[in-house]
Amino acid sequence: MKRKISKKVIAVGTVAALAVGMAACGSSGSSDSSGSASDETESAETVTITNVSYDPTREFYEAYNEMFADYYKEETGVDVEVVQSHGGSGSQARSVIEGSDADVVTLALAHDITLIENEGLIDEGWIDEFDDNSSPYTSTIVFLVRAGNEKGIEDWDDLTKDGVDVITPDPKSSGGACWNFLAAWHYADLQYGGDEDQIKAFMTALYDNVIVMDSGARGATTTFVENGQGDVLIAWENEALMAMDEYPGEYEMITPSISILAEPSVAVVDENVDANGTRDVAEAYLQYLYTDEAQELIGQYYYRPSNPDILAEFSDTFDLSVDLCTIDDFGGWDQAYEDFFQDGAIFDEIYEAD
Repeated sequence: MKRKISKKVIAVGTVAALAVGMAACGSSGSSDSSGSASDETESAETVTITNVSYDPTREFYEAYNEMFADYYKEETGVDVEVVQSHGGSGSQARSVIEGSDADVVTLALAHDITLIENEGLIDEGWIDEFDDNSSPYTSTIVFLVRAGNEKGIEDWDDLTKDGVDVITPDPKSSGGACWNFLAAWHYADLQYGGDEDQIKAFMTALYDNVIVMDSGARGATTTFVENGQGDVLIAWENEALMAMDEYPGEYEMITPSISILAEPSVAVVDENVDANGTRDVAEAYLQYLYTDEAQELIGQYYYRPSNPDILAEFSDTFDLSVDLCTIDDFGGWDQAYEDFFQDGAIFDEIYEAD
């Protein structure tokens, strides 16, 4: 099991050693045929790392990457370039397993990182390497409706009514879709006192109303917002808030009575960083997410900061009183995935019954 990295920002004190290593690996400096530097005054210390992430983090990481690069340059003198990859969280995990050269992964749920761990690419104990279960930010699941909320959608049971067209991504490829499903299931579980037959009937009615099931959360947002399909989008809270920013007056966000604490997870891809010589940069990149500066940025991009004091600063943005279940209510991600999302499990049973 790996050591847990301190919550304090990593002091990148071994700058000289780091610079030597990075000049040989990930360097941007050019050399002539004899191997000598063509311009000895030009910096040869640009390190490139790749962050394989999930759909709705695009805008946040574009801003964060610049913030981190400035910090790291000031601390070490080393320039950092971050290459981003986005898609459905499950699909992104499979891409890393199949050879995508990720130095870090920032995915929608812990199970997707566990899949990479099971292939030997990430060391055991990754979830304890950073604070808060290696989740520097959280989110929850809400509904996005068109202005005026013509269908009167207020809670999960409204999504099962005749004539309500629902947009949600596919749990087979999207981590956000798994959170969506579990939040709805928990609502039904409470409504029907744990009667599994009634819960499944409720979920079947909900998925009967799903007219488009995209592979990822951002694709689902595009279907609803840009393509104009559906009456309601089951969405990450940050996606809904960003859509309302981008299209003022056109959408409303509905927070259901019960939702789920969604914990996107981050991890260093150990086998890749050791091969690439990028471990120090990769670890610093993820640890910096916990600094006050990064936590403020997280809130500005509508994720919930893990720092409770900074989260409180955004109480006007987030409904902090909503009743949230957690993945522990489902026995943890390994159990939840086995019960609901593996081939032949409950999701397949419900969806195939549609």
